[in-house]
Amino acid sequence: MKKTPLIYSIVCLSLICYQSIYAAWNNPYPRGWTKENTLFSAFSAPPKTLDPVKSYSSNEWIFLGNIVEPPLQYHYLKRPYELEPLILTEMPKITYLADQDITEYHLHLRDDVFYAPHPAFNGKRAVTAEDLGYAIARMADRALGSPIVDMMLPLMIGLEDSSKALADLSTPEGWRDYRQHLPKGVRVINARELVIQIKGVYPPFVYWLAMPFFAPIPWEVDQYYAQAGMKEQNQSWGWRPVGSGAYYLSENNPNRRMVLERNPNFHSDTYPDSASADMPVTLLKDAGKPLPFIDRIVFALEKESVPYWGKFLQGYYDASGVSSEVFDQAIALDAQGRFQLTQTMQEKGLQLLSSVATSLSYMGFNMKDAVIGQDNPKAKYLRQAISIAVDYEEEIAIFQNGRGMVAQSPIPPDIAGATKDCNSVTHKAEGKNCIRRPLNDAKTLLAQAGYPDGIDPNTGKALVLYYDTVSTGADDKALLDWMRKQFSKLGIQLVVRSSDYNRFQEKMRSGNAQIFSWGWNADYPDAENFLFLLVGSNAKADNGGENASNYRNADFDALYQQISRMEDSAKRRELIAQAIHIVREDAPWLFGFYPQNVSLFHGWVNNVYPNLMANNTLKYRRLDIESRSLAQEAWNQPVMLPLWIFVGLFGLVLGAIWWRVRR
Repeated sequence: MKKTPLIYSIVCLSLICYQSIYAAWNNPYPRGWTKENTLFSAFSAPPKTLDPVKSYSSNEWIFLGNIVEPPLQYHYLKRPYELEPLILTEMPKITYLADQDITEYHLHLRDDVFYAPHPAFNGKRAVTAEDLGYAIARMADRALGSPIVDMMLPLMIGLEDSSKALADLSTPEGWRDYRQHLPKGVRVINARELVIQIKGVYPPFVYWLAMPFFAPIPWEVDQYYAQAGMKEQNQSWGWRPVGSGAYYLSENNPNRRMVLERNPNFHSDTYPDSASADMPVTLLKDAGKPLPFIDRIVFALEKESVPYWGKFLQGYYDASGVSSEVFDQAIALDAQGRFQLTQTMQEKGLQLLSSVATSLSYMGFNMKDAVIGQDNPKAKYLRQAISIAVDYEEEIAIFQNGRGMVAQSPIPPDIAGATKDCNSVTHKAEGKNCIRRPLNDAKTLLAQAGYPDGIDPNTGKALVLYYDTVSTGADDKALLDWMRKQFSKLGIQLVVRSSDYNRFQEKMRSGNAQIFSWGWNADYPDAENFLFLLVGSNAKADNGGENASNYRNADFDALYQQISRMEDSAKRRELIAQAIHIVREDAPWLFGFYPQNVSLFHGWVNNVYPNLMANNTLKYRRLDIESRSLAQEAWNQPVMLPLWIFVGLFGLVLGAIWWRVRR
């Protein structure tokens, strides 16, 4: 056999190694996946649990919401948000029994809803009314630690009794048959019908029927997971949930990758054929077509935003958020100050989606505090003065890249009951805009509070107030310096007291914080879900509730009681407006801002529209696989010139050595 010269062997080996390294480094997925009907996304924080009765985190619901199906869902394309049947034949029939002060919710299940395949089933398993009751009884078991059990106990008839009975129950084999512990107010009529009874009237209850907590649970799977040795094999609800959704979890490797596959038993479902009037008509292009469109969704673990962004620009991720590090590269502002794509991003055919979040980031005053709280009648003017002085328009521009809307009330847009008027305490209406009141107005209020020019008459020096926050790093120093500057405009000295999260929580629970920052994400799209944060009986220091400011106002509380028991109507919206007026005047909060979400999608991803309430939106996505493949090939061509230069120089050196050896 003829010997191959050394130089040729090295060149060939270099080429093989280069191509192998290039392929592995440049494409994060197995070969062929990017040419299949697969959506590629990522997650940054591994889910703690995927058990439907325990999971209550957005980083878990991105998976769980597409696996399990509660009775109801949110219409994908309608705003304000609108509920519709998911596994029911129709919306629940609601009946109020006045003589008993009980409201009944009659649920009628579809007969074509089946669970995804699972070893616990003997064949194809249909969803039944008993499964819905089983899920509610399972929720009552405090051993499982459902985060909503305390919320539901005083509401659902018989749930508290079931919870006590389960607490006293001993089951050595490890499985509790919750069919034997259905609450008194949960009646299984037949395989397709279930009645849930609640105390009194509480219209927002219907929203809970669209959350994973109320997704049906098959007893066979629960029993299967209770067997000895199953947890050691990661066979549990927390690791492998079972549902009737469009997808099932085929791979759970939270330190690397999570994969959802199309459920072969998924019931008939179609893309919406109606939308709100202001929706782009292109969103109805697939109206009436069967769902889901995509066969597989791959979520890769990406802890850092910059590597994720790089792979997104290569076309290996189909969607991306916009972090502060890459904001200027991706987003520009038009003449009206609205977000638009930069020229480079437009040339890549990207889609920009921007929406105001159904959440609130606010600054609160502890209303139990002697200086700034409600026991001091003049402190209201101090709170109002600070509310004017802290310029949230500036904070949004500087620290949020313009991603936010200054809040005029506690209720974000697209929430039933939200108002569009200006907060007259802090802003003035000029046309359609709300303009922050001048600083002189704040100084006038400060003098009314007894602190002219910010001077504390008791000390003759600047008034000192305390801002409690979680321990912060260098990245937050600029924001805290900015916050001090806002108070100094009134002559007030703001002292920042930072601590670890546990210590901060303890301060809040004991009512020892003075001023603090807090936030809230909507559980459901109704004003009641935000107004309850200010109800006196919900005070954190007194009752451990979510009223972090410990605010109390009898008139507000009375309005809330009416609002929480009413259906949406003109009268209810009028009462909501009255409640908002009260808290604007009392100023227990600086309403802060509603964050703005900004997302980018490649042009080959269709049917993308922000729905901040729905958790099962992946079934609506559709991909143009051919366009993605062409783009990936065009954007990821190997740059061969450096290799050839290296090979040439290396060859010259070897040639010189070979020539010298031969001599």
